[in-house]
Amino acid sequence: MAAPAACTRFSDNYDLKEELGKGAFSVVRRCVQKSTGLEFAAKIINTKKLSARDFQKLEREARICRKLQHPNIVRLHDSIQEENFHYLVFDLVTGGELFEDIVAREFYSEADASHCIQQILESVNHCHTNGVVHRDLKPENLLLASKAKGAAVKLADFGLAIEVQGEQHAWFGFAGTPGYLSPEVLKKEPYGKPVDIWACGVILYILLVGYPPFWDEDQHRLYAQIKAGAYDYPSPEWDTVTPEAKNLINQMLTVNPSKRITASEALKHPWICQRERVASIVHRQETVDCLKKFNARRKLKGAILTTMLATRNFSKSGRSIITKKGDGSQVKESTDSSTTLEDDDIKELRIVCPNKTISQISTNSYGSARKQEVIKMTEQLLEAINVGDYEAYTKICDPHLTAFEPEALGNLVEGMDFHKFYFDNVVGKNCKAVNTTILNPTVHLLGDDAACIAYVRLTQYMDKQGAAHSSQCEETRIWHKRDNKWQNVHFHRSSNSPPFTFAPSAHK
Repeated sequence: MAAPAACTRFSDNYDLKEELGKGAFSVVRRCVQKSTGLEFAAKIINTKKLSARDFQKLEREARICRKLQHPNIVRLHDSIQEENFHYLVFDLVTGGELFEDIVAREFYSEADASHCIQQILESVNHCHTNGVVHRDLKPENLLLASKAKGAAVKLADFGLAIEVQGEQHAWFGFAGTPGYLSPEVLKKEPYGKPVDIWACGVILYILLVGYPPFWDEDQHRLYAQIKAGAYDYPSPEWDTVTPEAKNLINQMLTVNPSKRITASEALKHPWICQRERVASIVHRQETVDCLKKFNARRKLKGAILTTMLATRNFSKSGRSIITKKGDGSQVKESTDSSTTLEDDDIKELRIVCPNKTISQISTNSYGSARKQEVIKMTEQLLEAINVGDYEAYTKICDPHLTAFEPEALGNLVEGMDFHKFYFDNVVGKNCKAVNTTILNPTVHLLGDDAACIAYVRLTQYMDKQGAAHSSQCEETRIWHKRDNKWQNVHFHRSSNSPPFTFAPSAHK
């Protein structure tokens, strides 16, 4: 990275505006270039809190982004180092995620999917031509330049990108996101540019039917599927996809990286370069419907390993959150909660967690303020359950909330109807007083807008006969921040809790 001019200060050239997003040791704010009036996104990194290794990664990211100038890549326009802060000035992209835009469209066809993957391949080809491997291609890193119809797709987040010489293959470390990892990475074999093409194949598969080619609740089985290249084209959804589209996917999802199609070759594939003649133009409503569910769940899918980490790394603190008295009044009590992430956990989180930010700096700890936000939202959710306030509950939960809980008999339930039954018929009707305490809460932050919390839930209650009871269960909840508002998108509760007829408030 070129050394900044000694006299250059960020404030000499740019005016800072409102905050757009926040990371562990960085904040993204809109800025305006004084000389031109043009708008950009400034990522401001507090370098005082970075380790030497993290600072090297920051320099590598800036160096890589400087040499990538392409209409389908979020461009780095400026990099300014000051005493305690480093400023990265990027394109201001305002269109949101590509996948979110697709589900909002009135019409979406195979030809549209072809146009999307063409732009992604153009960006990947530019990276590879310049000796860069992205290593983290996934929906969260595919953004739209603006909200205008037909806005360009932009590849973002080069925090995991590496530089390679020619067609060099080497072991650069285990990095990426589970469902998009290539067989060679999972086998810990030397790898290079083909890992990006494998991820493109996964993305194209999802673009066509709305769900991924490889998925299993158990990560070991997921990795076994990927290593074997074990995917198929189920009926009926794949029956309407053209053979040419499947052929391109097959060439991208070739287990042997030396036989996998390259980005430049893929751009010459008939389904891409002759889409008007080859790709179907029939509207794919089923794909849009499936993609909506996929969008709602992918934060959870990326958080599975984090959930396991949280379960075995409980901290030693608790919070008592709500008491419902017989007269309907409420008393809120709390104690400080302390959570800690070890460096090894951070490394694993960086591997498994989706991230929407332009880039991410690996750090040794995460902001405690945002963890407290998640704990507070969990308290509010449990409070709504305790007092039987279904309206408040629905405001805190995603409409497509998914859950594993004993009452569902081992099934994954989706939506609010299953929970509404208990609010209408059970919750708050069998108890005179309820007190819920969160014990050992552990929060893992998954990028800037998602989090996982695991805790033990202890419930004390008085039945209508005045007898005191208590129950305990373990819960894990996944939270997603949309429009600056946290929503619960998934929860998993253990089975060691009594039936609803005894302690309804312990079960939601």
